[in-house]
Amino acid sequence: MNTKTAIITIAGRPNVGKSTLINHLVGEKIAIVSNKPQTTRNRICGIRTQNHLQYVFVDTPGYHRARTKLGDYMVNTVRESIADVDATLLVVEPIANVGAQEQALIEKIRASRCPCILVINKIDTIEKDKLLEVIAVYSSTGAFDAIIPVCAKTGDGIDILLKECEKYAVEGPFLFPDDVTTDQPERQVMAEIIREKLLWCLEREVPHGTAVEITTFSERDNGIIDIDATIYCEKASHKGIIIGKQGAMLKKISSLARADCERFMGTKVYLTTWVKVKENWRDSDFLVRNFGYSE
Repeated sequence: MNTKTAIITIAGRPNVGKSTLINHLVGEKIAIVSNKPQTTRNRICGIRTQNHLQYVFVDTPGYHRARTKLGDYMVNTVRESIADVDATLLVVEPIANVGAQEQALIEKIRASRCPCILVINKIDTIEKDKLLEVIAVYSSTGAFDAIIPVCAKTGDGIDILLKECEKYAVEGPFLFPDDVTTDQPERQVMAEIIREKLLWCLEREVPHGTAVEITTFSERDNGIIDIDATIYCEKASHKGIIIGKQGAMLKKISSLARADCERFMGTKVYLTTWVKVKENWRDSDFLVRNFGYSE
């Protein structure tokens, strides 16, 4: 049987559940998740291979009005990700109104002439009659090949969505080995896991001003992995918050991160973390690139 591939971008405004969706589509956690907007900063590929078919799902940062150099990078990543793919999934919340960000994305998708499936997420939060109103509003735009309601949190509707995505697969060799689930280097996955815990544990603007650099990533002869990570923040006061009283907050963040790193790597991990201040790094082209946010 000939193999087929489908490259599919997942787009939407911040906090609509794109990363949760890609984790369910792939069947493994490859994108970090939090309830804070703009959790995803980089373009991440999640790969699902089943029999003769390989899906390559491209998770993108939430589309928003940029206020920093980092924000510019994230918005440009979204624009580039809806070009030259087989289809786009536009993820929205179940609200019976096409918002400004959704309208802007619809226009960009139309301009790229890319087929588009509307994915209405979080259907567990709305009654059926209200969901029908949402479907009617988006149907009236005439922008979508299909409209699929899902709950990314529970996986409801994922099988239907995958079946719809299969229509866009084209014959050709697999783009990745069939046992690969993400294109991210292991160092980047470890950095993102630590950043996820910062988002979970810290409040307000503090976690959005953080970046994580893996300075050491080495494997011993017995398979144990040693990781040294530096957490950068923008203010000295933020450094104190991240470390916490007698180091309690940093210890909590590191413990949660280490457990997830071990699950991903399948072996014991020794994680050491430091915190340093880089003032206004999000507005520095050099530092944004230095932390891995480059085209």
